[in-house]
Amino acid sequence: MSPDLRYFRLLSALVLLACTTVIATAQANDEMKVSNEPPQARFTTMPPRLRTDIAVPAASSLPLTTWNGSFTHAGRTYRYNMVGTAPSANTNTTIPVYIIPVKIVVTNGTTKTTFNPTHILSNGNTVIQNTVDSPLFDSTTTYTQHGVDVGTTQYIDAFQRANFWGTVKTHTNSHLHLGGPTVTAEQTLSPPAQYGKTGKAFGFTAGLVDINWFDAQLPTIISNLGIAPHAFPIFLTYDVYLTENNQCCIGGYHSAEGSLSAPQSYAQASYVDHVGAFSQDVSALSHEIGEWADDPLVVNINGNNTPCGILENGDPLVGKPNYGAYRYVLHGFIYNLQDLVTLPYFGAPPSTTVNDWLSFQGESLSVCSNGS
Repeated sequence: MSPDLRYFRLLSALVLLACTTVIATAQANDEMKVSNEPPQARFTTMPPRLRTDIAVPAASSLPLTTWNGSFTHAGRTYRYNMVGTAPSANTNTTIPVYIIPVKIVVTNGTTKTTFNPTHILSNGNTVIQNTVDSPLFDSTTTYTQHGVDVGTTQYIDAFQRANFWGTVKTHTNSHLHLGGPTVTAEQTLSPPAQYGKTGKAFGFTAGLVDINWFDAQLPTIISNLGIAPHAFPIFLTYDVYLTENNQCCIGGYHSAEGSLSAPQSYAQASYVDHVGAFSQDVSALSHEIGEWADDPLVVNINGNNTPCGILENGDPLVGKPNYGAYRYVLHGFIYNLQDLVTLPYFGAPPSTTVNDWLSFQGESLSVCSNGS
């Protein structure tokens, strides 16, 4: 071999080694981005896989039982589409709910870390059973808001009754109930390395999964399980946060997909088994169900916005103590349930709601004071 050729090969090897080192370092840094940056507690709404330039749909055109309403603020009328039937109808609507447990398997080299909703909690229940037993589905808790009994019922129904108490107080049969829920077979998702990692978040090791990758898996699961658009599927994860652009931490989201004539609403929420952490027990799920109830198809966008933007009733309160959650004891377990802003927060007349409150728990707020 000539000296020139040996020199060329040596130089090539050095360049290759340098490039490999840079790439490896970049990959390592990329994997570290999520866990090294301070975690931010947040929720999001995925853009629906529907046309988003449409007007708020007519309730009569949808398989999911919904109703249309409106309010006027500063001389402008804002329309919305909510789950259930109008409070003035004085009827009880029950929406079938499916809980889809999702086991997340994160692979790092030869190490696999599993985050499984079948995990047994300190009270002897699985994450799944503790969710089913929560005030979101149990109807035995009485909700008294500053002396006003809005009902012995499920948490989201109590919120909606308080939300429209100006009507419900004389239409006492108005309810929005979550049926079941039916727990489906567990689904397993194993994100590729670039979409799934583990990292420290809020003081514990969590699974960190890219939200766009995760969301892309869901339509197939919904279809395979035979869930129809009149029902509400909930994807339940355990000790997992979703990430977006390598930024942690999303506790849950809701969206819709399918055809305009039969859109399928759905949500994801993580159950976190660490006291005081973001998304503790069913707090994230209560947040997402509350927002789904007020805008199931995510249509308050592109000109359909409220004065505050999109109609997300949990987001304005995440910055409050305990991430906006209030504690309720049921079956000997302390559940954390997200406070939710009422329609007057978005500009509706205060008389719409119980005690003229702008949140279910009576937080001191003004119209759009904490954004959307």
